[in-house]
Amino acid sequence: MHIHILGICGTFMGGLAVLARGAGHTVTGCDAGVYPPMSTQLEAQGITLVEGYGAEQLDLKPDLFVVGNVVSRGNPLMEAILDRGLPYVSGPQWLGEHVLAGKWVLAVAGTHGKTTTSSMLAWLLEDAGLNPGFLIGGVPLNFGVSARLTDSNFFVIEADEYDTAFFDKRSKFVHYRPRTAILNNLEYDHADIFPDLGAIETQFHHLVRTVPSLGRLVVNGRESALERVLARGVWSEVERFGVDGGWSALPAADGEPIDERFAVYWRGERVGLVDWQVQGEHNRLNALAAIAAARHVGVPPAQAARSLGAFRNVKRRMEVRGSVDGVTVYDDFAHHPTAIETTIAGLRARVGGERTRILAVLEPRSNTMKLGVMKAQLPKSLAGADLVFGYGAPTGRDALGWDLSEALAPLGEKALAFSDLDALVAAVAQAARPGDQVLVMSNGGFGGVHQKLLDALGSRAKGGA
Repeated sequence: MHIHILGICGTFMGGLAVLARGAGHTVTGCDAGVYPPMSTQLEAQGITLVEGYGAEQLDLKPDLFVVGNVVSRGNPLMEAILDRGLPYVSGPQWLGEHVLAGKWVLAVAGTHGKTTTSSMLAWLLEDAGLNPGFLIGGVPLNFGVSARLTDSNFFVIEADEYDTAFFDKRSKFVHYRPRTAILNNLEYDHADIFPDLGAIETQFHHLVRTVPSLGRLVVNGRESALERVLARGVWSEVERFGVDGGWSALPAADGEPIDERFAVYWRGERVGLVDWQVQGEHNRLNALAAIAAARHVGVPPAQAARSLGAFRNVKRRMEVRGSVDGVTVYDDFAHHPTAIETTIAGLRARVGGERTRILAVLEPRSNTMKLGVMKAQLPKSLAGADLVFGYGAPTGRDALGWDLSEALAPLGEKALAFSDLDALVAAVAQAARPGDQVLVMSNGGFGGVHQKLLDALGSRAKGGA
C-alpha cells in the first residue's frame, strides 16, 4: 500500500511513517516545515518528502491519505482530497488498525511524564528480552529512535490526549485499545482543545472504557482527577502507585537519601531496589508506573528495578548540552507549570542546595501557554530558581498574547522578560558565574538558544570577562 502522510514532520506522524515503512508500505509525506532533523531521519528511511500542502500532490496517486492533526479545513491538499472523494484516515486510526491490531498494547497516558515513562517501560521490556515495538514522543537514549516495529507481541505507545484530527475530536488514545494502560496524572492542559478539566476527564474515561476486563489500569493514586475518572466506571483490574497499599518508593535504608537509590514496595512488601542516575520524585513515580506495567506482561519487579539502573532517560529531558567556564547548560522539554516546577526541583536535587545557583531560561510557547491560561501559575513554578529569564517571541505564531514581564513580576528582581533572543542570551551570559546551572525549558527549538548561550559563555571566557 502507498500512503501519503499530511503533517509528516511532527514527532507522532514521523514515527508513524517509520512504522509504516517498516511494515513494508510505500510512504511519502508532506509538511509546511520540511527541515532537519526529522526530514533527514525520514529520508534515510527511504521516505520522499514534499514541502507544503499543494493540491498537485494528488498526482502521487497514493492508495490512502493519512492526516495529522495539524491539518485543518482550508488546507489546499485536504480540500482537494475532500472534493475528489479520495480515501483518508487519521494517523491514530491508521496506527490502531494497521500496527497495533492483535498486539498487547501498553499505553502511557497523563498530562506529564508520558515520554519518560514510555521510554522506561520500553527499556524494561527490552532488557527482559521481550523486544517490544514502540512509538514515543521523544528519543529514548537507550534506543536512539522514537519508533520501532518488531515481530514482538508487545507494543509500548505514548498515549496522547490531544485530539485526533479535524474530523475526529476524540483524543488520540481512544484508537489504541491497550491491554495495559498507565494513567500517570491529570491536570488541565491543551486549552486550545478542552474548555475545562472535566472535558479531559471525559476523554480519559473513554480510554478506560476501551481496556478489556482482562486488562490492567496502573493509576497514580495521588490524583483526585483520576479518581473521578475511575468513579465513572471501571471494568478492569486497577493497581495504584504512589500510595500506601499500592506501589510505593521508600529509602533503600534508614537515613539514606532517596534521590539516587530507592526501594520498591508492592502492598507493603519490598520487591526491588532501583539504583540509577535520574532524580526527582516525579521520576520515582514514573518508575513505579513502569515497573507495575512491566509486571503485567511478566517482568518480575526485582528484575525491572535492576534494569532501571541502565536507563538513560530521554533526549531533551534534563539533557546536558554543554559546559563552558564552569557553567552547565541543560535542555528540557518542560512547558506546563507543574512540569517546570518538578524539573527545577529535580535539578536542585541533583546539584545540591543553596550554594549552587539555578538560572531558569523559559520560553512559554505551548498552545495553552500562548493563550495565557497558565500565566498566573508561572511565578510559583519558577520560585525554586535563583534567577529567571523569560522569552516571548514578539511576532509570528509563537508570539504571546499577554505580557510576560507582568506575569513574572511577583518574582521581583530575580526575574527578567525579553522579546529579543540575543538580548536574553547576553543577559544570561553576563549573569552566569562558575558553578551555575542554566536550565533551558521549552517545547520547541527556542531559536537555538542552547548553543547561543554556550557560544556566548565561550566568548566571555576567551575575553577574560
